[in-house]
Amino acid sequence: MIENEVKEINSLAKIIAVSKTFSVNDIMPLIDHGHIHFGENKVQEAVNKWKNLKNLNDKLKLHLIGRLQTNKVKLAISLFDYIHSLDSIKLAKKISIEQTSQNRNLKIFIQINLGGETQKGGIEPNNLKTFYQECVNELKLNIIGLMCIPPQNNETYLYFEQMSEFKKKLNLKELSMGMSSDYLEALKYGASFVRIGSKIFGSRTM
Repeated sequence: MIENEVKEINSLAKIIAVSKTFSVNDIMPLIDHGHIHFGENKVQEAVNKWKNLKNLNDKLKLHLIGRLQTNKVKLAISLFDYIHSLDSIKLAKKISIEQTSQNRNLKIFIQINLGGETQKGGIEPNNLKTFYQECVNELKLNIIGLMCIPPQNNETYLYFEQMSEFKKKLNLKELSMGMSSDYLEALKYGASFVRIGSKIFGSRTM
């Protein structure tokens, strides 16, 4: 990604450099350059890669952008600063209990399954308001925004537009949407975090 393009995005949204499958050696040039937001999909991989890095640099912010299993919540709470994939009350309750136990307060996004795709996590749009209210009022979670991974088609802007409307209705501040292939479109609809991997690190080999 060219430098001017990075500066342009940073003026509109925070870039989450998606470092899943990439090594510490691949990541260090970005850290040395001052980048602080990084995204991982798998908790155990993130622990192995980031625990020491975060101990050495307390400015780093780690985002869990993949699906979180309840049996990995304890590890996730101890390492991550943001969770982008809250998608069930069962998970929300587990996070709430574990945060209290560890005296942590992560910034959390509710993931919405806009396309009704069974292979993807996310709350159904019709259940969003009730789910949000339970997370905030009963479980005291720090819900800062919404996240989506739209279906892969030529009309992603329609989903980004929906996300913008949901954000307004709930009076939330943040939207996590847009990846290497569609982040420019996401920015038009108010994305405040974009998750970019291949545009930064190149193609993955595994």
